[in-house]
Amino acid sequence: MSTLAVNRRSFLVASLASGAALTFEARLAFAATGKAEPAMLGAFITIAPDNTVTILAKNPEIGQGVKTMLPMLIAEELDVAWSQVKIQQADENQDKYGPQFAGGSMTTPLNWLPARQAGAGARAMLVAAAAQQWGVPATSLTTGEGMVKHAASGRSITYAALAPVAAKIAAPDLEKVPLKSPKDFRIVGKAMKGVDTPAIVRGEPLFGIDAHPEGMLYAAMVKCPVISGTLKSFDDSAVRKEKGVLAVVAITDGEIPAGKHNAVAVIGDSWWRVHKAREKLAVEWETAGFDGFSTEGYTAQAKALLGAAPTADLFKAGNADAALAKAAKVVTADYAYPFLAHATLEPQNCTALWHADGKLEFWAPTQDPGTARGDIAKVLGIAPASMTIHMTRIGGGFGRRLMSDFMVLTACVAKAVPGRPVKLLFDRTDDMRNDYYRPAGWHRMTAGIDAGGALVALKDHFVTFGAGGKPVRAAEMRATEFPGPVLPDVHFGMSFIPTNLTTGWLRAPTSNAVSFVFQGFLDEVAEAAGTDLPELMRRTLGAQRQLPPEPDDTPFDTGRARGVIDAVCKFAGWTGKRSATPGKGRGFGFYFSHRGYFAEVVDLTITDGSTITIDKVWVAGDIGSQVINPLNAEHQMQGAVIDGIAQALVWQPIEQKAGAVTQENFGDFPLIRINQTPGEVAITWVVTDNPPTGLGEPTLPPVIPAIANAIRDATGKRLRNLPMSLA
Repeated sequence: MSTLAVNRRSFLVASLASGAALTFEARLAFAATGKAEPAMLGAFITIAPDNTVTILAKNPEIGQGVKTMLPMLIAEELDVAWSQVKIQQADENQDKYGPQFAGGSMTTPLNWLPARQAGAGARAMLVAAAAQQWGVPATSLTTGEGMVKHAASGRSITYAALAPVAAKIAAPDLEKVPLKSPKDFRIVGKAMKGVDTPAIVRGEPLFGIDAHPEGMLYAAMVKCPVISGTLKSFDDSAVRKEKGVLAVVAITDGEIPAGKHNAVAVIGDSWWRVHKAREKLAVEWETAGFDGFSTEGYTAQAKALLGAAPTADLFKAGNADAALAKAAKVVTADYAYPFLAHATLEPQNCTALWHADGKLEFWAPTQDPGTARGDIAKVLGIAPASMTIHMTRIGGGFGRRLMSDFMVLTACVAKAVPGRPVKLLFDRTDDMRNDYYRPAGWHRMTAGIDAGGALVALKDHFVTFGAGGKPVRAAEMRATEFPGPVLPDVHFGMSFIPTNLTTGWLRAPTSNAVSFVFQGFLDEVAEAAGTDLPELMRRTLGAQRQLPPEPDDTPFDTGRARGVIDAVCKFAGWTGKRSATPGKGRGFGFYFSHRGYFAEVVDLTITDGSTITIDKVWVAGDIGSQVINPLNAEHQMQGAVIDGIAQALVWQPIEQKAGAVTQENFGDFPLIRINQTPGEVAITWVVTDNPPTGLGEPTLPPVIPAIANAIRDATGKRLRNLPMSLA
């Protein structure tokens, strides 16, 4: 597990904001162990005359709770009461705040130490100011609830009163600023409700779709139905006659060659008017070379490729074919999963204003504003520094809003109506048919078992999408996929199918699919070996050790893996025996992803031979030494489990004909309903002496194979394709 260290050139810069207010910026450079990775992470702290403290939350809030969590870390070390704290969302400014993105469950590992040091540094400056004012040693002073206290004299003073003096004191060396012991935490580790929750319940405008700067116009678009197709020509004469229409303009999302367009936007004074007016556009598209792609074609190509040798090697050790030839038992099976859309409840939207001086201002629900800034600059040929990006709360992302297309399109629209803010809003069909889809995949798995029931050899021929011998975005698989690194004879090979679909990361990317394949197949191996999956995992994990990671990744700790496996089995009362109750099933799944170790048990009931009801999910997780906000952590885990159930059981495959996606709304891409969710998600933590890690994603992967394995237990049927159906 990588740890974080603060660079010796790190520093705090303090400046007087106004009156008795202190604003300081923490600039931290940190490095992952063994590899220096400079990154600036900062937080503004403003102490008002009434001793309230405003803390800026620097990362995008997508429902993962960082707008509450990051300020908790700062407030803890600043030593203020949580009731004193007010939180504001920062604008995107990576020169000032460091990386600002929501993805990969990275916010906690990247900010656990720097955010705390930002608070501790400010506290040290306030203590120094009090020591100077009272003429006493700083070591004789204590802090609490936004006050500095001197026990010997009985004096105390508020942070607000010290702010002007503290602003002039030299910033401390952050490497030497003492941090609290976890036993002294008063905020971290306590259940804190989300800072935005009351406003959301009241329906206050927080989301990108709610943005409404003065004088705002609206835009709706017609986009090429065949992904990667381009605009040939359009006739807007009928559209321009429609009431409220102000302009019609060709635009691009940046995913096609420079100089070409793949959409036409209608701009006007009402979204409904432009939404209806666009129906009168006469558009001709250039789709040659992209209109032959289809789901049926992909399936046929995958079948042919699986019957041949892989075209590329991902990982090889020993001689898997020779080991399989000598194995006492050989197990083989084919697994598959489809393309998936993100289907965010808030469709893609963005509001932008092209100022008279050529500068751009955005109001955007983006997960990665820094990348968006660069993408927009490239497409429009403007300086990245000429943009201001206000980050709004995000109404669902799951990786979709890591992409910049909706902001690039909006920038093109704004340029056409300088001086007026304009909002581009996708309708549900726009959103469904222009996603960055989770790639489909096919796996042919083969395992060898020796006479003692041990797994000794493993092969996986993974067929997915790619070009030039490399997978497309989000179609990758780790070369270190467990149990490959611990077996003597392994071959992971890949073959690729071309596609025109844009692909992208979906919550727990790669893991959400590969976990189903590997843990489902290992359950088959365990059955052939005469044992259950937890026991097969224990045997295969072996002694506690860290397996070498891939570049820029973290090592896999076999001891931590075993810890959560043992914990969930004890928690759920796992016996390893087949269910004796007709229609009842119990299944197990484990997975390591995004630095988190999770094992899960699913209890389910099958009625009428095909109706699957998830009764209860048991979860054991190891995310290190500290759960920062237990209330939010519980919500994240419950949500991830429900997402996994949806991927496993709800009929959501994205299908394609003649190069275009056929789904258009929730009628043909249904979301999970409340009656399909489990009655209970029971949670237990395995606390280990490791730096805290993120929680947005790693709970999701294990539930999918656990469901498959529970269905096998209940019915004797092995389902190897997602989504799973007994009908």
